[in-house]
Amino acid sequence: MRKGFYLLFIPFVISSLPFFIWQDNLDLVYVAFAGLALGMVLFAYQWIGWYFTVFILTNQRLRQTTQTGLFGKSIIDLGVSKIQNISYNVPGLSGELLGFGTIVIQTYVGDLLLDKIHHPNKIYNILQDAVASTSSYKRDDYETVEE
Repeated sequence: MRKGFYLLFIPFVISSLPFFIWQDNLDLVYVAFAGLALGMVLFAYQWIGWYFTVFILTNQRLRQTTQTGLFGKSIIDLGVSKIQNISYNVPGLSGELLGFGTIVIQTYVGDLLLDKIHHPNKIYNILQDAVASTSSYKRDDYETVEE
């Protein structure tokens, strides 16, 4: 949502500058409100993409549903047993202060990026536990077959 806040803040600040420079003209307040309205529309567009992007983890699958624009949707479905490696990255000071980051899930086919995840260390641990429980289940299954 950092990009959405920038898209809200920058048009409002730029459109407010004429009012602060020429304070005797009160009609320039409407320009500032127009900048705020434009910023809110741009923020709402970013917020919709963020709010309707969902990650669902079950004991068998990981599904990522990503909202792209107002009407587009992308779905990625991945079996937990196909996951090879999981890592996460916290991007600098803003990510550390606001508690967000990116989780990278490596599979045979390629990498799956879970971007803008809140508390990535907690989600990382949950994903590691899910992969470990799936691996131990399969290992137990193989041991039963070998006996």
